[in-house]
Amino acid sequence: MTSTEPDDPRRRVTTTARPWGHFERFVTEEQVTVKTITVLPGCRLSLQRHRRRSEMWQILDGPMDVLVGGQAWRADPGELVWVPRGAPHRIGNPATTPRRVLEIAFGEFAEDDVERLEDDYSRD
Repeated sequence: MTSTEPDDPRRRVTTTARPWGHFERFVTEEQVTVKTITVLPGCRLSLQRHRRRSEMWQILDGPMDVLVGGQAWRADPGELVWVPRGAPHRIGNPATTPRRVLEIAFGEFAEDDVERLEDDYSRD
């Protein structure tokens, strides 16, 4: 997915070669929260949005079903996904095994910033 947003951090990801392989640097000197999300087979997260943070996801195991701001696609392993602040978004696992996503949240991270628009588990 392409983005014209000036704060989209995907274009600041750098790759550095080493004799043993390489590493990717996603963030430098920014306030972020980093977590991995494991989605069980056939499950998906709520359709949600955040007012105080943006997110960048890297699909670790995949493919995963992704919805961001009305655009839906199947993201492959290694793909970087940008979720702008305020954009409705969700990820789902179409597979028969658990799959993971690395999430880097930019901005104030608080669970009370989750506004659920749709939820398969009847949460508010």
